Parts: sequence; C-alpha cells; structure tokens
Amino acid sequence: MNRAIFYAVLAAALYALNSPLSKLLLNSVPPTMMAGFLYLGAGIGMALMGLARRKTGYGKQEMCLTKKDLPYTLGMVALDIAAPIFLMIGLTRTTAANASLLNSFEIVATSLIALLVFKEIIGKQLWIAIGLITLSSILLSVEDASSFQFSFGSLFVLGACVCWGLENNCTRCLSRSDPLEIVVIKGFGSGIGSVIIGLIVGEALPLWSDILKIMLLGFVAYGLSIYFYVYAQRDLGAAKTSAYYAIAPFIGVLLSFIIFREIPGVLFFIALGIMIAGAWLVNRDQPD
Repeated sequence: MNRAIFYAVLAAALYALNSPLSKLLLNSVPPTMMAGFLYLGAGIGMALMGLARRKTGYGKQEMCLTKKDLPYTLGMVALDIAAPIFLMIGLTRTTAANASLLNSFEIVATSLIALLVFKEIIGKQLWIAIGLITLSSILLSVEDASSFQFSFGSLFVLGACVCWGLENNCTRCLSRSDPLEIVVIKGFGSGIGSVIIGLIVGEALPLWSDILKIMLLGFVAYGLSIYFYVYAQRDLGAAKTSAYYAIAPFIGVLLSFIIFREIPGVLFFIALGIMIAGAWLVNRDQPD
C-alpha cells in the first residue's frame, strides 16, 4: 500500500509540470497541436522504455490487454483526445495558476463516476470534500466577482477534468494489464488523433524545436505520470488514487507563481483555501 501511495504522489508531482510549462509553449504552438504532441511524446518515450525493458527481461510478468478490454481502451483514447485539447484551449484563456488549481475538479468527476458507474465505496467525508472542491471550482470560474461572469477558459479546464474523470475510470478497468502498454496506446492513439484534428481545423505544425520541447514535457508529465498512476490504481482504486493525486494542482500553482509572477485576486485565495480543505478531507476519508 505504501508503494502504491508513493506512485500516486509521484504521478501527481510529474503531472504538475503540465499546466505552467504548457502555458509557456502555447505562446507559439496552437492548442490542439500542443495536446497531440504531448501525448505523442508520452507514447514514443514509453515505447523506448519498453524496448529497454524487453532487453533486460524486466516486466515479463505483466499481463497484455485483450479483446475484452477493447471498449475501455477505445474510451480511454477518445477521452484522452478531448481532455488535453480542452485544457490547452482553457490555458489560452485563463492563468496557469487558475488552470492548475481547477484540475482538482478531476477528483470530483473521478469519484462520482467511480461511485455511480463502478460502485466504488465513497467515504462520508469525501462527500463534503466534493462539495468544497466544487464550490472552489465555481469561484475560480468567475471572471468578475462583482458581476459573476463566467470565464470560458475555466469552463474548458473543467470540461477537461470531466473527460479525465471518465478516462480515469476506464483506465482503472485496465489497470491489471501492463501500465507501459496502456501508456503507449494512450500516447500514440490520443496523440495521432489530436494532430489529425489540429490539421483538419487548420492549425499549423509547430517548429521542430518546439515539437521536441513539447514531446519531452509529454513524456514526463503524461507518460511517466500515467505509468505510475496506473500502478497506484491497482491497489488503491480510481477514487483513492485520484485523492492522492490532489496535490498536483497545488504544485502547479506554486510553479505558476514562480514562472509567471502571477498575482491573483482575493477570489483566488478564497478558492485556494476551500480547495485545500477539500483535498485534505479527500485524503483523510478514503476507504482502503
């Protein structure tokens, strides 16, 4: 169990790099192409890891995906195409700190879907946490506290969280299979799909120098992060893994402050306090 918790926290720390560093790259790269090459970086990087693993003989005991897993595999890929596109569009219309903190809503989506569809047990305090995180997400989605106009950028980030909540539960159903194989399929399937969509909507291919940077970020923030996330799900389940993953937004916020020197308004800090309380309750009351 301790190893599974370590994997979940490590996955969160690696993913936290995504929002602030993607925000930097989005200055010169269109959002759909950005999403596509992030996942391609994950797929290519993990495929190379697989070749190295094969030479050493490590991982022979891992199970391969079967035909029975096909519906969940297709759902995983489709949702992984939609989610990062929504996130990249959202990042172009809101701050990196805001987007990082809003990613906590993924806990709500993952937990509710795990409860309603996959019948995972949800602790009592988690319901309070879900309410707090939802309230915080609403506050972060408000553009102007005096007029309560919603930020379209924040709504796109929330849409990404819902997609990833569904995707987390699809991945949970595959978690007994080889995590490396799952990440390679995610990477190539979602990456190629997103790049094709980008070309269809008229986005230009990024410069090679930008592609290499994006793919390196994708390998770390998506590839390695998902790899350790799947290992954690084996023992913890979708809801509890998502709970430990809750630290990612706060790491992302800290990085955003350091990189962009963003000074958020009072509403952000109110939402931050509520989000911290929600994340703390999530980690306190998750059933084993």
